[in-house]
Amino acid sequence: MAYERILVRENIYHLQQGIELMERMGDELYRRNDPARFGSGPGKHFRHILDHYLSFIGGLQGEIDYDARERDARLEDDCRYAMGKTREIIADLEKLLDQPQILQRAVQVISNEGEEAGNGAPGSQSTLKRELQFLLSHTVHHYALIALILRIQGFETPKEFGVAPSTLKYQKSLAEECAP
Repeated sequence: MAYERILVRENIYHLQQGIELMERMGDELYRRNDPARFGSGPGKHFRHILDHYLSFIGGLQGEIDYDARERDARLEDDCRYAMGKTREIIADLEKLLDQPQILQRAVQVISNEGEEAGNGAPGSQSTLKRELQFLLSHTVHHYALIALILRIQGFETPKEFGVAPSTLKYQKSLAEECAP
């Protein structure tokens, strides 16, 4: 069960990265949308990420419905509120560290993007572990978009923000190979 704990910790680590960035950003930059340069501002991306984690937590007993996300607009506009919700999600994930075997649980996943979305289209079988892997990848992907949006506006993000753990590991190995 060591991998399961690592996976939970990686998700927590990335959520904490988001909190740290939100603390530096503030509400104005967090909620800023500039349709001419980017479709969605940082707040919309953070809300989207948190919605997926909330769907995961709500589905721990057997069905994760990513199509029935709450889409709480306050998560898009209120940085402090989003940080609080992120801390709640982290607390829920920390509970999984005491029972990593639960991640083997089979779940039904509803995520029907496209014409059939919301029309009762069947979901897919998965496990909680696989969904945490998805959430980690999904979060890093959206963090990369957030980093780009912020850099366009002259706000610097940590260089590892929005970079996949496997990419960071690879970059480190290259640096070690090239070191004298």
